[in-house]
Amino acid sequence: MTQSASANSDAILARMMALHPKIIDLVLDRVWRLLEALDHPEKKLPPVIHLAGTNGKGSTQAMLRAGLEAAGKQVHAYTSPHLARFHERIRLAGELISEEALTAVLDECYEKNGGVDITYFEITTCAGLLAMARTPADFTLLETGLGGRLDATNVVEQPAMTIITPISLDHEQFLGDTVAKIAAEKAGIIKRGVPCVVGPQPEEAMEVIEARAAALGAPLIAYGQHWHVWEERGRLVFQDETGLLDLPLPSLPGAHQIQNAGATLAALRYLKMGDAAYEGAMTDATWPARMQRLTDHSLQARAPQAELWLDGGHNPAAGKALADHLAKLPSRPTHLICGMLNTKDASGFLRPLAAQAQSLTAVSIPDEINTLPADETAKMASECGHTARTAEDVATALEQIVASDPEARVLICGSLYLAGHILRENA
Repeated sequence: MTQSASANSDAILARMMALHPKIIDLVLDRVWRLLEALDHPEKKLPPVIHLAGTNGKGSTQAMLRAGLEAAGKQVHAYTSPHLARFHERIRLAGELISEEALTAVLDECYEKNGGVDITYFEITTCAGLLAMARTPADFTLLETGLGGRLDATNVVEQPAMTIITPISLDHEQFLGDTVAKIAAEKAGIIKRGVPCVVGPQPEEAMEVIEARAAALGAPLIAYGQHWHVWEERGRLVFQDETGLLDLPLPSLPGAHQIQNAGATLAALRYLKMGDAAYEGAMTDATWPARMQRLTDHSLQARAPQAELWLDGGHNPAAGKALADHLAKLPSRPTHLICGMLNTKDASGFLRPLAAQAQSLTAVSIPDEINTLPADETAKMASECGHTARTAEDVATALEQIVASDPEARVLICGSLYLAGHILRENA
């Protein structure tokens, strides 16, 4: 889509940004007020599967959607943040929302809100719910934006299922400074009597989830108790009480995707979707900026012999997952180009990557007010054991790397906002 083609929705989104001074303000009162004005679209959705977690919820949603669609189902999906354009957040019956439909629901929500305080995420979530309520489908996949208990997506009284992917420290300023506190927020999506698939968790997180589920009589389908998943001889093996599945490895790269695939399969098995769904979840899923190979990107022209990758992971768990994946790739000199937000644990992300990278070039994220300045990222990287320097931008960083190492493996990483900038530059 050209810039002019999305001018209508861009203009409305810009107006929405001014409706509330805080970017994040975790209460549900404003959402309930607008949903009532919209005649409660959250009550008219196709059966909802609600996902929360610190890492993996986007990848799990992508695999789940691929599996349901392989079984012949029509699937809505809501996710955030977007990378290149806002339309990515709302998928209606398998297709990204059209500019016409997006403009219509955004405009309606803006008018119904009446100019009173509401955050950007809250009002755009309401727009997504409105669009999905008006379009027939078999399932609705809702991914939380932040936390769970007070997230704007947590408005469906009786979803068909909830899923909680691995929990770790992230967004501590909003969710709490311990894994247990964060788990309490994520577990807020669990509903009375509704089954909940749970991915691998730290013990303190699992205790919180189990207590919440017990209090609400919600059946748990938990990793290590009700299902297991592992890689064996280049295949994925899943086991639950109904037996074994022998499947291709996930199309999404990285050892951490095995556990996300397991949660996906546990959900699909509970829904009795069948073999086509299980196979499709593994082979058909795509999810940009999750160890995405940039084979046809404009940056490739600047480094024709290099191997370029893009990943939006930004917290310590993501850093470890990336390091583990890099360690398993064929031997090749690996260099990082990294840009991060000042709200993230940069050292926690960078530290596990030091053993896998020959160098790190730090950049500031373009047009991002909360970027961590490149020199600060480089300083933290040096303290974590990296050989670090700075560059004006990603293109310059890449040219510096390949000047001395033309066949390098280069991973651009540190933030979904940086990843989005890279993908938009190639649009």
